[in-house]
Amino acid sequence: MKLKIKLLLSLLIAAAACVYYYVTIPAVNIHSSGFWMFIISLVIVLTLLFSARRIRDGIPAGDIRPLKVGGLVAVVLLIIYGIGTILSSPIVNANKYHELLSVQEGTFTEDIAEVNYDEIPLLDKSSATLLGNRKMGSLIDMVSQFEVSSLYTQINYQNKPIRVTPLMYASPIKWLTNMGEGIPAYIMIDMTTQDTECVRLPEGSYIRYSQSEYFNRNIYRHLRFRYPTYIFDQLSFEIDEEGTPYWICPVKKFNIGLFGGQTIGKVVLCNAITGETSCYEIENCPQWVDSVYSANLLIQLYDYYGLYMNGFFNSVLSQKGCLQTTDGYNYLAMEDDVWVYTGITSVSGDESNVGFVLMNQRTMEAKYYACPGAEEYSAMNSAEGQVQNLGYHSTFPLLLNVANEPTYFMALKDDAGLVKKYAMVNIKKYQNVAIGDTVAECEKAYISLLKTNGISSGPISVGESVTGTIETMAPVVIEGNSHYYVVLSGRDMIFDIIISEFPQIVRFKEGGQITMEYIAGEELQTVTSIQ
Repeated sequence: MKLKIKLLLSLLIAAAACVYYYVTIPAVNIHSSGFWMFIISLVIVLTLLFSARRIRDGIPAGDIRPLKVGGLVAVVLLIIYGIGTILSSPIVNANKYHELLSVQEGTFTEDIAEVNYDEIPLLDKSSATLLGNRKMGSLIDMVSQFEVSSLYTQINYQNKPIRVTPLMYASPIKWLTNMGEGIPAYIMIDMTTQDTECVRLPEGSYIRYSQSEYFNRNIYRHLRFRYPTYIFDQLSFEIDEEGTPYWICPVKKFNIGLFGGQTIGKVVLCNAITGETSCYEIENCPQWVDSVYSANLLIQLYDYYGLYMNGFFNSVLSQKGCLQTTDGYNYLAMEDDVWVYTGITSVSGDESNVGFVLMNQRTMEAKYYACPGAEEYSAMNSAEGQVQNLGYHSTFPLLLNVANEPTYFMALKDDAGLVKKYAMVNIKKYQNVAIGDTVAECEKAYISLLKTNGISSGPISVGESVTGTIETMAPVVIEGNSHYYVVLSGRDMIFDIIISEFPQIVRFKEGGQITMEYIAGEELQTVTSIQ
């Protein structure tokens, strides 16, 4: 009878352990805190269960062998875990934390090309979320069954910055009725044009592996059973150049002690439709993948670099030479990669930056640019001050090269989250703010500010140049200002010239030659100089 009870008890314990593992899915890895907690909890539970009957029979705790052995094992495991935590901390490894990220000095005008408006993401994540939800609300056949995930990963897709996010089951009941086929679409938002598209997948090729699944097709559980020892970092949703949806699953690498100095060592790509996986060393990651290192991880690594350059106690006490990132970040598309941008400031908490850093989300490459100037939130407040009567709110700035000047660019949104205007703020002199209803108008006003205030150290040349014969010159009045609309022979474009800015235009006649620089627009080309 006793044997049967012990056998039944053992089976119940094994079943409970399996259920616990299936729900929590910790990695079987000594670098995983969850695995240590699982083992310690299991030892404690087994100890109590096998000692319960002896305790009930009144045997002193000191004479119960399972209790003594189990207690000793649990204490030893806790001691090892505690020592491992301490030896992994920056307190004893500040220099190693500082060296996790290699930072190069960059040259702004050489590394960051002058602005190309076809590559500027005009929206932030909250605006993209608003557009995605509105698009979902218009899909009558899907809105009652699915919701839009909050992921909205920013990637480069066919040389355009976009945000992409999958749909998810609206509720457990909706999962139950739709799980047979899977999730039929994902949302894609062009961050330059604000065009929002629901990309419907071919029937029979729906997304079957996602975060909203409940059992084996849950992406986290699917990965755990394929890679039981891997510790995964933040997952992201991307599409390849053919539009096939994938889960990008970075694998953590711990470089300091048991739990410290996290970077990324491998990346697993999981086809969201078929569940097929491929594992790559980080240096062999395919070019189309953009989000291997999360923005939060890169910012944490730079904070380690800036805080611990002179040791741990210096970072706490005198803080000599200590730097840290500012409280926000944005993304910049360069060379078919996505770079995280954030400002760098001193730990004293002043309202100025000493420079900024760009960090590659695929390779962890980091470049620092010394550029003393306004902290991002000061620039945001300056832009909002220009439209305070309208009550617009600024997005976190995007760093641009405008006329070889480092410039904050931001969208101004109303209380409903809709983009109403755009602003450009000079980083060095943030009181110079230009506002425009369009990006082209904003840049034109900004260039005028640079010229007027003599901010730029070199000649200012933006946009494109054209030379031709004047075919038509038509005077017009727009909002009380006199303009000339000019058409050149052999060209369909209409060039808009403001007479107050370029009074020399009155000397030109139809049939004469003219050379102009302009900013391209949809209907009108805004002239910025006449030679």
